[in-house]
Amino acid sequence: MLLNPLIEQLQALRLRSMAAALTHPLASTHADGLPFEDRLALLVQHEVADRDTQRLHQRLRWAKLGQNASLEDLDIRTSRGIDRRLLAKLTTLAWLKEHLNVLITGPTGVGKSYLGCALAQAACRADYAVRYFRVPRLIEELTKASIESRKSTYFRALAKVDLIVLDDFALTPLADANRRDLLEILDDRYDRKSTLITSQLPVEQWHMYLGDPTLADAILDRLVHNSYRVALSGDSMRKRTDPAVASISAAIP
Repeated sequence: MLLNPLIEQLQALRLRSMAAALTHPLASTHADGLPFEDRLALLVQHEVADRDTQRLHQRLRWAKLGQNASLEDLDIRTSRGIDRRLLAKLTTLAWLKEHLNVLITGPTGVGKSYLGCALAQAACRADYAVRYFRVPRLIEELTKASIESRKSTYFRALAKVDLIVLDDFALTPLADANRRDLLEILDDRYDRKSTLITSQLPVEQWHMYLGDPTLADAILDRLVHNSYRVALSGDSMRKRTDPAVASISAAIP
C-alpha cells in the first residue's frame, strides 16, 4: 500500500500519532530491519504514549489546580514539621484507593496549598479525576447553583470526582446554608471518594469554627476519623530567599 493512503486511513481512524510517526524522518531509520510485528508495536506505543499525554493535559485542565506544584519539586529540607514517613506514604496515593482524606494544616505561607496541589497533580498523573476549589469560591459557585435551581446536579457531579481539594478551609465564616452544603458534599463522598483540605486552623478548632454543634459533629465525623493529618509549622516560605529545593525521594526512608 502507498504511504499517503495509509496515512489518510490512520487519520480517519483517529490514529493521528501513528500517522505522524510514519512520516517522521527517524521512523524508517529506527524500524529498518525489524519484523513487521515489532514495527507495528512501535507505532502503537507511539499512539498510546501520545494519548496518555493528552489525557493528562485534559485531567490537569479540568482540575484547575491553584498552583503548578509537583512532588518532585517539594522542598522538604526546611523545618516545617513534615513527617517524612507519612509524606512517603501519601506519595504512593494508596489513600485514594482506600477513599481516605488528607487534612493539611499550618500557618500562612508554610506550603499547605503547594503540598495539596502537588498531591493533586500526582493524582492526575495516576489518572484520577481531580477538582480544586478555594472554599470561598466553592461557596460562590454553590450559591449560584442554588439560585439557578441546579444545586442537585452540582452535588451529583462533585460526588463522582475521585479527589476534591478544598483550599483555605475556615478562612471565612460559614452561613448555615454553607454548612449544610458542606455536609451534603462530604456525605456523598464518605467511604466512596477522597477529599483533601488545607486550613490555617488546627483540626481541633474546626468544631468551634463550624458553629452548629449538630452539623459540626456530622461534618467532622465524615471527614476526620478516616483521614491522614499533616500539620506544618515554621516561618512563611514566601519570606525565604533560598531557592534550593530538595527532591521528594529524600523523604522515603
